[in-house]
Amino acid sequence: MAGSSMADTGPPPLRWVSLAAICTAAGMVWLAFGDLGVALPVIADEFTTSLSTLQWANNAFSLVTGALVIAAGRFGDIFGRRRMLVLGLVLLAAFSVLAALAPGAGWLVVGRGLMGVGAALILPASLALIPPEFSGRAEITAFGIWQAVAWGGLSIGPAISGGVTEALGWRWLFWINLPLAAVTLVAVRLTTRESRDPGASRRVDWLGLACIGAAVFALLYALTEGPAAGWTDPVVVGLFAATVVFAVAWFHVERRARDPLVDLRLFRRRTYDGALTANLTMNLAFSGMSFLLVLWLENTRGYSPVEAGLLMLPATFGVFAFIPLGGRMDARRGGRPPAVGGLVVAAAGLFLLGFLGTETRVWFPVALFIIGLGLGLVSTPVANTAVGDVPRDLAGTAAGVFKMSSMLGGALGVAVLTAFARGLTENAAAGAVARSGLTSAEIAQAREALVNSSSFKDALASLPPDLRAAVVRAVTDAFDTGVARTMVATAILTLAATVLAFFLWPRGVEKPTPE
Repeated sequence: MAGSSMADTGPPPLRWVSLAAICTAAGMVWLAFGDLGVALPVIADEFTTSLSTLQWANNAFSLVTGALVIAAGRFGDIFGRRRMLVLGLVLLAAFSVLAALAPGAGWLVVGRGLMGVGAALILPASLALIPPEFSGRAEITAFGIWQAVAWGGLSIGPAISGGVTEALGWRWLFWINLPLAAVTLVAVRLTTRESRDPGASRRVDWLGLACIGAAVFALLYALTEGPAAGWTDPVVVGLFAATVVFAVAWFHVERRARDPLVDLRLFRRRTYDGALTANLTMNLAFSGMSFLLVLWLENTRGYSPVEAGLLMLPATFGVFAFIPLGGRMDARRGGRPPAVGGLVVAAAGLFLLGFLGTETRVWFPVALFIIGLGLGLVSTPVANTAVGDVPRDLAGTAAGVFKMSSMLGGALGVAVLTAFARGLTENAAAGAVARSGLTSAEIAQAREALVNSSSFKDALASLPPDLRAAVVRAVTDAFDTGVARTMVATAILTLAATVLAFFLWPRGVEKPTPE
């Protein structure tokens, strides 16, 4: 990092212990981002709540993290990155207690959102603490390990969540953060050097932060509530309009701010724009796909949380298999070929998931493995390009925006793909539900509930057994169809983004000369 200064000079051999500690801290964030999906059907049954509410429990964490991560990076530059990492661990653990004790869905959403404050402090600090400890090939290796841990937390999260949920209960997904945070905090304090940027301005662009946060919140709220309220609902339309207004306001604030939250010069670099597009796309596709597939496995296929988590592992194997190849291709040919090629491979895997419900047992693990291969190719090149190939005076902003794109891409993926699948499912099941003889209130309750939840069963309780079974089959088949078509739509979206990244990302590398 430009202008870094080191307050401590711990012995060099401890740097790998330090790396393990800061990667564990980052892994806790990515694990928290990826572990809730498997538990949602169990939580829905306990709290008797709707899918849209549970989406907020899933999205609140990534939304808050994504909105605050750039400001958190600035705080690290000013006050010390190790200090921010330690504070982030404390906050993540403390608010995990709130989520673990949640008496209802609303408190779970609040707890998850507040956990995002700690996560926002952890992510940029954990990245920024690597360069003071490593250089040359060792630095590349350290960044590669950080990336592997990030993908590991995301992709192994469902399997870990399934085991914890089934063995101990979903609340232990939050309780386990306490011992992990305590051990990591001690290791960081003992082995990690403090670093900060002595030239960093102490001004924080609060207006810019408020504008971008409001824009993202309005967009995600509209996407989450649109399927239930209707896309022409005045509130939903107003939220989309607010998104545009706040985004435009943010752009003008950043242009005029003395110390902007995001220096807009960054977006003049086409390599950065291409890497950011690829990163946003892969996080959107993977997070949205994982969220939907876990619900599909548990609700229509009848798998337990453990089984659902384990069935998602082929994607993990694919990611780890091709992360080294992506790094080697980046070193030899630049980041563009592996990033673009990886997105095309991931899109092919998503197309295969369009066969859900037919030859599922054959195609499902194969498709997930192919998707993982594609994401493994993309991962290292986009990170190296976004963080390493920019001028030093923009390095902090570049890293912050890059991590924001990861978190917001994940949140958008869950919101967009769930909205799409929900719309397709409701259209396919509308006829059977309408002919069932349910009252308007029961139909509304059935639409909001997960297929195997107690709310759904209560809504159908008044029907004769044969008719009830027919409605369940119709809704289950509709969910199969909706998820499968959503996977195809995601593949098409991924290919469209790939074309955009291809034209944005020039051949070769733009040298990071000062501007």
